[in-house]
Amino acid sequence: MNRSSIEWTDHTWNPVTGCKHGCSYCYARRLAEGRLKGRFGYVHGFEPTFHVNRLDEPGQIKKPSKIFVCSMGDLFGEWVPSRWICSVLEVIRANPQHQFQVLTKNPSRIARWFNISENIWLGTSIDGLENSMGRIEIIRKLPQENLKFISFEPILADIANKPEWKIGINSDGIDWVIVGAQTGPNAKEPRLDWIKNMLFDCECAGIPFFMKNNVPWNGPRPQEYPISQNKGNDEI
Repeated sequence: MNRSSIEWTDHTWNPVTGCKHGCSYCYARRLAEGRLKGRFGYVHGFEPTFHVNRLDEPGQIKKPSKIFVCSMGDLFGEWVPSRWICSVLEVIRANPQHQFQVLTKNPSRIARWFNISENIWLGTSIDGLENSMGRIEIIRKLPQENLKFISFEPILADIANKPEWKIGINSDGIDWVIVGAQTGPNAKEPRLDWIKNMLFDCECAGIPFFMKNNVPWNGPRPQEYPISQNKGNDEI
């Protein structure tokens, strides 16, 4: 368990690492196959790996925290064995003092699980390219009553004019939107009007908007959080 430099969370927890999506901009792969290779449990590089020794880490943190689950992988990737997922979900259920934030590029798999406790925020990662936009409707319509969010990071296209965005943002089911820029070699900087239009849409829809520090921006930076559904009206 690591104290995180990611602005919208407190800790990262990686009981499952590695991913097979093959995104060219993946920061996690760069780390696992670069400076982390052979260290801190990444002896297999970015191959999917289950770290049983990390399962007890959330219980060691007593202060209620936001915990980003599998920042170095995709917990709901099709290649992840069900028993790994079950083990992680059991730990989350046993630690209701924390809010666990899960991001996946495969949100359709979440619908197969019925033992997801309410202290999980279910999110999907979208870059704005055409093959990713359908995830908005999938995450919005998940049968689970958990808080649901979208992370547009990296944002590589103009989102605001896409019909999937317009429908999703104006319908019930999306509780939070995060936007971040691409990092690393040959990073593509998002256009300012892309961000402004998304912010406007979220403000009109009453959806909290969190802009990461890596997005070029002049003036006050909106970094809003959602209302946690299992803590009444207390903001996280």
